[in-house]
Amino acid sequence: MRIPLTKYGIKELILFGVPCVAGAGFAFVLFPWLVPLPLFILAFILNFFRDPDRDTPQGTNLIIAPADGTVSHIVPIYEDNYLHCHTTKISIFMSVLNVHVNRVPVHGRVEFLKHTKGKFLDARDDECFSSNENNLMGLSLMGGHTKIVIKQIAGRIAKRIVCACRVGDVFQQGQRFGMIKFGSRVEVFVPDSVQFEVMVCVGDKVTAGKTILGKIRE
Repeated sequence: MRIPLTKYGIKELILFGVPCVAGAGFAFVLFPWLVPLPLFILAFILNFFRDPDRDTPQGTNLIIAPADGTVSHIVPIYEDNYLHCHTTKISIFMSVLNVHVNRVPVHGRVEFLKHTKGKFLDARDDECFSSNENNLMGLSLMGGHTKIVIKQIAGRIAKRIVCACRVGDVFQQGQRFGMIKFGSRVEVFVPDSVQFEVMVCVGDKVTAGKTILGKIRE
């Protein structure tokens, strides 16, 4: 049986987990009243780096949520890095309690990658879209001419974005491709030239690899 912890967090799991276990043992012997503290920290770390298996809806016309969290924005915006056109942007805010492993929303090929250094504003702040450290991935959908963008944005607590892919990589819908550590925001951009039916609303809770954000009409 697979242990539901992400490989992207091995370093942190060892760095924080081992001292917590040792601290709990030490406290149990000398200061029993302190035992809940290291156990609480350990539980938080294990919860943050959990990575459950999920059955992803399959369909070349479906765009699936790339992250767990709450839909914070559905707005029109011009994407000037890869698509160079007007798009619909769907933003998902991820709290520290959400699963932070990110999944590819479509079956497609990575055509563009760009990492931009920046600030670490709160991921709910509108300015974080343009000011925060981020990683942008451009995908060309297999079996068609549609292209989309996924943008990982670091938050106030998040200090590291993991994007485990290279240009030319082909991903299946729902496949893991990275994570953002400790609170963040993930966005999907769909060109206006595509007949895209949004199927979520601001405030909706979504699940990476499971929730359908919208459908592309032929």
